[in-house]
Amino acid sequence: MGKGPLDGVLVVALEQAVAAPLATCRMADAGARVIKIERAEGDFARDYDRAAGEVSSYFAWLNRGKESLVLDVKAAEDMALLERLLAKADVFVQNLAPGAVDRLGVGATQLAERFPQLITVDISAYGPVGPFRDRKGYDLLIQAESGLASVTGAPEQPGRIGVSVCDIATGMNAYAAVLEALLARQTTGRGAHLHVALFDVAAEWMAVPLIQYEASGVVPPRAGLHHVSIAPYGAYGCQDGEVLLSIQNEREWVNFCAQVLRRPQVATDARFATNSVRVANRPALNAILAEVFEALPRAVVIDRLNAASIAYGAINTTADLAGHPHLRRIVVETPGGRIDAPAPPVLGAAALPTPARVPAIGADSQAIRAEFAPDLG
Repeated sequence: MGKGPLDGVLVVALEQAVAAPLATCRMADAGARVIKIERAEGDFARDYDRAAGEVSSYFAWLNRGKESLVLDVKAAEDMALLERLLAKADVFVQNLAPGAVDRLGVGATQLAERFPQLITVDISAYGPVGPFRDRKGYDLLIQAESGLASVTGAPEQPGRIGVSVCDIATGMNAYAAVLEALLARQTTGRGAHLHVALFDVAAEWMAVPLIQYEASGVVPPRAGLHHVSIAPYGAYGCQDGEVLLSIQNEREWVNFCAQVLRRPQVATDARFATNSVRVANRPALNAILAEVFEALPRAVVIDRLNAASIAYGAINTTADLAGHPHLRRIVVETPGGRIDAPAPPVLGAAALPTPARVPAIGADSQAIRAEFAPDLG
């Protein structure tokens, strides 16, 4: 931990898995003190795999810079310690099962009465109202429930996005909301009750397919490595591999036809003159691209794309990412040793402090107890 924009902010996190730990990891990176409360066996995400030695890849990624405090929240003495932490905290983040914190007496409404300055963040699957409010839910379930999986993958069947995008998006929304609440508190002096639901986050991401469906009555199809609403935008085969390219406006389309396809007349063909008709005539358009590209080495296609200032990319694997020239890394200390991890994405703000350690279970319990509740033992 080090000085940063959130230096002096105390965050108490009764958290597990991905969404809440991601939000509090961003807070820790920004200089907040984050006390992560774990049960005796630890956050269950510690054991998802052993890719980082003694902890999982997930846990190593999401828990640097935090202090680990083991509490039995059903024990009166440990709940008294939690109360003392919350009395001094600025932010309380929790993603336990629906209703769990209310049964413990530390639900948002209960805390607002005692600690009006506290910002509380509840993260759940479906939010505090509605018929599914008491359901548990995890990333893949929400990808499917929200329809996100239905627009993902090849035409043959729905697909899971290969990382926990609903969790990640929820954590980032929670982090942004906390920053807004901290700013508002500077004026009002009062905290806030924030609730972020995985389903709401995924549903908001589904705005374009939903609007398209309700306007036309047609369910947007899965298109694999092609864009449903833009053409050409997708993967195309060359003599010796594939290239992924994107046309975003009509100026680019004209340049593409003249400089890449070397067929300027295609740009004004009535079947392809605008994006909407290109999408409607995608098979005919793809046939022309295939005829040109499959006769050329990939390197030649890329040279032409560069010359025409057309955006393109490679279809890389994780192994390719590991050696990618734009991959920035940080070194993180974990209970099992050092690991290389992707660096936080934002540049230009305060520099990330020397990456802080990932805590072992209860690594800070004794020190926190001595600091906040020496009379409790």
